[in-house]
Amino acid sequence: MSPTRERRPSASAAAAEDVPDRAALARQRRGRRSEEERRRTRAARPKPSARNRPNRQVEIRRRWVALLSVLTVVALVYLLFFSSMLGVQDVSVSGARTVPADQVRTVAAVPAGKPMLRLSTDEIRDRVAAMPGIATVEVSRSWPNTVDITVTERTAIAFFDSGPGGDGVHLVDGGGVVFKTVPARPAGLPELKLPKVSADDPVTRAVTAVLGVIPEQLLKQVTTATAKTPASVEFTLANGKIVRWGTAEQTDRKAKVLAALLTQDGKVYDVAAPELPTITS
Repeated sequence: MSPTRERRPSASAAAAEDVPDRAALARQRRGRRSEEERRRTRAARPKPSARNRPNRQVEIRRRWVALLSVLTVVALVYLLFFSSMLGVQDVSVSGARTVPADQVRTVAAVPAGKPMLRLSTDEIRDRVAAMPGIATVEVSRSWPNTVDITVTERTAIAFFDSGPGGDGVHLVDGGGVVFKTVPARPAGLPELKLPKVSADDPVTRAVTAVLGVIPEQLLKQVTTATAKTPASVEFTLANGKIVRWGTAEQTDRKAKVLAALLTQDGKVYDVAAPELPTITS
């Protein structure tokens, strides 16, 4: 009896059996790689720091800070706009000499205790500027509780007498503004001989403009000033001589020409056209 031979699987059969094993192995490897990649990805993600995670105490602190900030703003608004703590306690007046400072305060009517920021400095300025003897006014706040009022008074450059039945002697400034009544004629000021004296009158403004620009030495000699038109200003000197000045233009040249003319005899000295001056006896 012949020995039984063991049948070996053919190469093709072995290869066929090996294919499923290799496929399973590949799937297993892929699974391991996927799992490893997932682990690496998770490891690469930044972990939230405990320092970055706000806890309850930090959140409560933030809310308190926000609340305190709001309360601070509200308190400041109340303090600045509604409280008398930064309200007016004093009114300082400077520059007032002939106009009493108390009179300026009365006219200014600054409300005591009113918050400084709610004051209208423009309204205060306008009230004081309406005073007859005041030329300019500046109003400012001096923290924490003082209002400063600085005034420039009007300076008289001439006067006019309203005559019998009138209301007295009036002082006039360089702009033709009648700002004060005095009991007697002031010494050292020229008298205006005009049918009308007013800041709205062009002739008045022309005469006072001339008086405001002529040399002081000459102004001291002027006793009266008059004009029929804004271009025909003339004045009389203390020695009785009459000067026809014309307009307020070419003041320096006219003054020099007049100084030379006054060395000669005459009654009327015309320098209205300084290039062609004349002397009339």
